[in-house]
Amino acid sequence: PMLVQFNSDRHITATAALTEHSESSVRGALGGFADQITRVEIHVSDENGADKRGLNDKSCRIEARLSGRPPIAVHAVADSVAKSVDGAAEKLRHAIVSIVGRDNQH
Repeated sequence: PMLVQFNSDRHITATAALTEHSESSVRGALGGFADQITRVEIHVSDENGADKRGLNDKSCRIEARLSGRPPIAVHAVADSVAKSVDGAAEKLRHAIVSIVGRDNQH
């Protein structure tokens, strides 16, 4: 089974709802590839810190470990943590599709 870990910096409160959203977003994006992925780490952070309000300052970095392949890391920034997670999850899906798809053509 694919292990999903959620981490946040000190400026972001990792509520149960946020953790749940992040994990389900990533699991949903990776759907058909879950059996080839051993572990996914989601890291969210506020690039400006809690005292500054800024657009597009919520950052999400996701690293996925695929069986027998080097880890894949993607990054996305948005105006909310949930949106940055969704964006990074989508980028990760595209990266895995291109890698796994490429390998399956040989």
